[in-house]
Amino acid sequence: MSVFGLGILTLHILSYRNENYLMFLGFFCFVFFWWFFFGFFVGSNVLRMSSGIQIKTKSAAQKSKTRSPESQPKPSAKLNPKTIDPFHAYSQPSAFAAAYARGGIPCRLVHGSVKHKLQWECPPETVPFDLLLTLAEGLRETKHPYTFVSKEGFKELLLVEGAAEKAIPLLPRLVPILKAALAHADDEVFGRGLDALVQLSAVVGPSLNDHLKLLLTNLLKRLMDKKYREEVTVALQKLEHCGGKATVAIIKSKIPTYCSIYS
Repeated sequence: MSVFGLGILTLHILSYRNENYLMFLGFFCFVFFWWFFFGFFVGSNVLRMSSGIQIKTKSAAQKSKTRSPESQPKPSAKLNPKTIDPFHAYSQPSAFAAAYARGGIPCRLVHGSVKHKLQWECPPETVPFDLLLTLAEGLRETKHPYTFVSKEGFKELLLVEGAAEKAIPLLPRLVPILKAALAHADDEVFGRGLDALVQLSAVVGPSLNDHLKLLLTNLLKRLMDKKYREEVTVALQKLEHCGGKATVAIIKSKIPTYCSIYS
């Protein structure tokens, strides 16, 4: 109904004789007019505002859905850190793990109630001695049973009769492998590498002196750490004891602060 129509209706009503009745109808039309006016214009504005809010809410929700999952980490991610998937297509075993799996290492771990030990498939004296290289590679392993097999296998193979004559020709290939273990960030790997170096020095003696400089840089780095200072110092003293007095000059060329056991 238009404003003009409402005005005509009001004039017709005023033409009636009953003034009270006419006043009542006039007041009613007046109220109806303003109710219609506010209801139409104010209501439409409220409708527009509410629709705008809904559109903004929907667009914000769509943006939040399209965000990458990485930008919104789940709370459970802190409780469940990622681990290496052994069944992943790109997860390949190390050389030592592959050799162990196919039976290329003739010894196995035997679990004891108090202490573990190695069980050799054949006497260690009869195995090809270049197995020492494979066992040295295994010193960098961080998983069980590879850690135990490589450490104990290396030590036991160096105890066989005639180990010195068999190990000396392998030194040019063996020392770089031990260097990699000494440079490893894992503390336990470094410890196994240091033990293996001392064991090798006790077997080959002064023959290790020609290759010693290659290893001293990594030992110096650990020597600067208080946590390893005593352990590395004891190892250097054992290297000097097995290598003779000539070893002192070699050690001091890389570690000037070293004190000889003979001084």
